[in-house]
Amino acid sequence: MALSFLYRLIRRVIEVVRVHRMDAAATDAEILVLRHQLAVLRRQVARPRFTWSDRALVALLAGLVPRERWRSFLVSPQTILGWHRSLVKKRWTYAYRRPGRPTLAKETQELICRLGRDNPRWGYLRIVGELKKLGVCVSKTSVATVLRRHGLPPAPRREGPTWTQFLSAQAKGIVATDFFNVETVLLRRYYVLFVIEAQSRVVHVLGATTNPNGPWVTQVARNFAADLEEAGRRLRFLIRDRDTKFTASFDEVFASIGVETIRTPVRSPRANAIAERWVRTVREECLDHLLVVSRRHLESVLDEYVRHYNQARPHRGLYLGQPIPRSLPLPPIDDGTVTRREILGGIIHEYERAA
Repeated sequence: MALSFLYRLIRRVIEVVRVHRMDAAATDAEILVLRHQLAVLRRQVARPRFTWSDRALVALLAGLVPRERWRSFLVSPQTILGWHRSLVKKRWTYAYRRPGRPTLAKETQELICRLGRDNPRWGYLRIVGELKKLGVCVSKTSVATVLRRHGLPPAPRREGPTWTQFLSAQAKGIVATDFFNVETVLLRRYYVLFVIEAQSRVVHVLGATTNPNGPWVTQVARNFAADLEEAGRRLRFLIRDRDTKFTASFDEVFASIGVETIRTPVRSPRANAIAERWVRTVREECLDHLLVVSRRHLESVLDEYVRHYNQARPHRGLYLGQPIPRSLPLPPIDDGTVTRREILGGIIHEYERAA
């Protein structure tokens, strides 16, 4: 635009010099011709279009023309004055801030909305106090404005918990159990009993045997109950199917520590969906890719896979977190290199950032 304006200005200066050298009769004749052409253009074009350089040139040269002669322009005097004000405005490059409070940072607004969505019963002052704990100082009016702008009404009229939030709250203290079988190389069948926690998805393999009779099932249940008491944990419900391998003594062991056993309806595997889904996972990711030789080999494989599942594998139901999250903070992304660790002979890979 600057080059175009400079080019047009030089052309007009050359024309002024040329007109100055012309005699009076030729100059008057040219002026009459130009005025007539201008009148013709006004009849044909209702609103001519000016480029940025055209506006700047007309605004500058208008100062050389007497105000009473501005009628010869294609635009009104108010338009020319507006162009000139815009040209002068571009000279002022000082920082300008609108009056009033400065706008909150985008990160602060996102944090306010996050607190509002996660806690539908929190009022404005409660959110202000929580932000103060995080080192963010805002007013009650600012919180109300941000929430209203993002479509979040005042508490307690915000939407209640979602089904995911409701079920997650109810899942605390609920475990599910089931059997699955594994065929060895010599076609010997082993039955594996496991327990999975509904809230954290932590898996506990209780044992593997070729004869899952009543005494064996009762004994592994006692071992698991003893581990719970030693860890100081209390469960509320145990979900299981109607398999005959679950005997009355099995239920009595859990009843002794205050756990109520819930049996699923007949032929309803979806009622125990969490346990059934883990059976599919362990088969697809582990057992379908290995040849199991013996019970000791099976227990070793399951121990290694369960450790990977509980501590390293991202879980969709946990927002891609691990059932047992890492206790140590991760190093910065620019520090160290990513190392790979092979699990079960390379069937599964784990990646960690070296310190």
